[in-house]
Amino acid sequence: MRLLHIDSAITGEQSVSRQLTADIVRAWVASHPGTQVEHLDLAADAPAHFTMDSLSPRTGQTEGLSEAQLRENAVSERLVRQFLAADVVVIGAPLYNFTIPTQLKAWIDRIAQPGRTFRYTASGPEGLAKGKTVIVASSRGGVYSTSDQGRALEHQESYLQTIMGFFGVTDVRFVRAEGVGMGPEARTKALAAAAGDIATHVHPIAANQERLAEVA
Repeated sequence: MRLLHIDSAITGEQSVSRQLTADIVRAWVASHPGTQVEHLDLAADAPAHFTMDSLSPRTGQTEGLSEAQLRENAVSERLVRQFLAADVVVIGAPLYNFTIPTQLKAWIDRIAQPGRTFRYTASGPEGLAKGKTVIVASSRGGVYSTSDQGRALEHQESYLQTIMGFFGVTDVRFVRAEGVGMGPEARTKALAAAAGDIATHVHPIAANQERLAEVA
């Protein structure tokens, strides 16, 4: 089994989403011994944002392409191969200005490739990256999940759910820590909630054992 561990937060060791992705990966490996983990740090190694050169054919064609197109093509090919090879993808996605970091969006733009992660058919688009599990570590300074207004403002979890669904991924799980910017007590509560999400979505055996211990 292959796991792709992606971080996108720019805040380094202070990042809550990085803490969560590390916890998720540890829990997954503990539950699935032998998992091969590959780490992609988009804050340190983000692809360039989309340009016309990035939109050159990405199916292995090299003839007639400029040096810039060949260079950008190679970046996109590396990233889409890495994504498609993974059985599990853990994505650290902090909420920046109501959406995901631009580094993470740049990565998504590179793997959104017709014929690789999706295709258009007579009956509509079809995702081609089926059978994966995607676990999103979602961190938020405020609270957005408990009101209609908050849910309307966030374009982070909703966007990732949509784009992964477009790629054919139906197993998308969220580990959420929100309210981390609302004081120490709120932060502690948010991290505890995220730990519960990890137990539920990533380490179900441990979660079941804890529930049985509580009953006993």
